[in-house]
Amino acid sequence: MRHYKEHLILKGTTVLKAMAQLNILARDAILFVVDENDTLIGSLTDGDVRRGLLKDFSVQDEVEKIIQPNPRYIEKGDYRLEQIIEFRKGHFKIIPIIDANRKVVNIINLRELLSYLPVDVVIMAGGRGSRLQPMTDTTPKPLLKVGDKTIIRHNLDRLKRFGMDDFWISIRYLGEQIEEHLGNGTQDNITIDYVWEDKPLGTIGAVSKIKNFQHDYVLVTNSDILTTLDYEDFFLDFISRDADMSVATIPYNVDVPYAVLETENNEVLSFKEKPTYTYYSNGGIYLIKRKVLERIPKDEFYNSTDLMEDLLKNNGKLISYPMRTYWLDIGKPQDFVKAQEDIKHLDL
Repeated sequence: MRHYKEHLILKGTTVLKAMAQLNILARDAILFVVDENDTLIGSLTDGDVRRGLLKDFSVQDEVEKIIQPNPRYIEKGDYRLEQIIEFRKGHFKIIPIIDANRKVVNIINLRELLSYLPVDVVIMAGGRGSRLQPMTDTTPKPLLKVGDKTIIRHNLDRLKRFGMDDFWISIRYLGEQIEEHLGNGTQDNITIDYVWEDKPLGTIGAVSKIKNFQHDYVLVTNSDILTTLDYEDFFLDFISRDADMSVATIPYNVDVPYAVLETENNEVLSFKEKPTYTYYSNGGIYLIKRKVLERIPKDEFYNSTDLMEDLLKNNGKLISYPMRTYWLDIGKPQDFVKAQEDIKHLDL
């Protein structure tokens, strides 16, 4: 993946230099002209260059003379997913992301990304991983390798494919190793901040420490999961149902080998012959409206199930998103062994 600044060119640059830069970008040949503060001024393609030369502009002229002054863009924190879908359908591939001051803060390539979700991500990675000892005695569980990548890198790369680029990682046990492994995200065109738990805060308590979310929606996920979840479909379902919180759930079937009778005062009302019951287990992945996170108490042990109970008691809208794709919680040694085989066949 290219660093987004390869698509930027400073105003005042000659058309000749722009042509050389466009040539390097190959099939992704589009430049965004910016000033010294990276403020978006316009865009430039090979077609703009050709049209400029046909109008007798010189390759020594400044690029501003031939740019498109009103390029399409997305304003970070202030867009709808429908805009991304429209861009995708219209075959617009390279799109600048600007802040409220028109400063270019990223450039997305929809040839490489599956989406660009308006979502912040919190990855919970502070646990001890005691069930995987002795492997976790000197290495935090998120840094155990599955195939050629660490577990947390598999998660991060999957989330990045759906365009999520604002990450917070909650760490505690051997957290310095995770910081060193992932860094600040610059090389991945994302931002990574770290939330240190001075004491165990449960499965979602550390989120209360974060004050600067960029979007109105937050995805919270455990760091020890492998999944091919379609995060765009997860988000669209969440939005269409106007939920406060959505829980990705794992269908779990129970086959009863006998007839099951429904009774009242020992009178049989009905029966089912060898029925199958489907239950839904918590998959450790949640989409939440940012305002709902205000319910989490500050600096206290608090689990995601506590937040779910709070919503149910106070008429919040809690929904389930049944997963039909691959999901594995790497909690036990046998899960870790299974992951090593499964990863050979997964497109994460």
